[in-house]
Amino acid sequence: MLGLLAKKVGMTQIFNEEGNLIPVTVLRIDPNIVIDQKNEKENGYNAVLLGVDDAKENRVTKPYAGQFDEGIAPKKHIKEFRDFSKECEVGDSLGVEILEGCRYVDVQGISKGKGFQGVVKRYGFGGGRKTHGSKFHREPGSTGQSTYPHKTFKNVKLPGRMGREQVTTLNIRVIKIDVEKQLILIRGAVPGVNKGLVVVRAAVKKQRA
Repeated sequence: MLGLLAKKVGMTQIFNEEGNLIPVTVLRIDPNIVIDQKNEKENGYNAVLLGVDDAKENRVTKPYAGQFDEGIAPKKHIKEFRDFSKECEVGDSLGVEILEGCRYVDVQGISKGKGFQGVVKRYGFGGGRKTHGSKFHREPGSTGQSTYPHKTFKNVKLPGRMGREQVTTLNIRVIKIDVEKQLILIRGAVPGVNKGLVVVRAAVKKQRA
């Protein structure tokens, strides 16, 4: 599996050769430094640990800094990619060029937070009638039994915090890869806020050829 840590720049639109407008999300690939490699013999599985963005020295504890080899500055964000299909060594810097052969990618990020929401917005409940005299509009309705044993059922959909969850969008078409500017343009939207960190990887359910 191939993957990188990227920054979501934002959305724009481009025109293809037929003149059709295509909405795209722009992802910027900052240098992904290989921090560590794990193998079957010592760790029980094969993986590569990548990191981006140098951390401030006064923000790094000694235990956290201990996982970085000499000559590699501690990173703010690190991510482990199992069964990494590209040969690399500790200290190498990886860029968008390793995804050049991919036609589809998966993007994983933290969705936008919506705060505390009711059941209509959170779960799409229809609500009650809006006619005169109705006292049921956007309430969740019954949540259990009104008689013995007077209990509320488990897993009932109720108001609560919405968003800010890990979301993975699968099989997004790659429109363009700019190796010089380290940008990747993909069709449609991806989870997360602008300038947020996302994981972009070769699609696991579609061929890269």
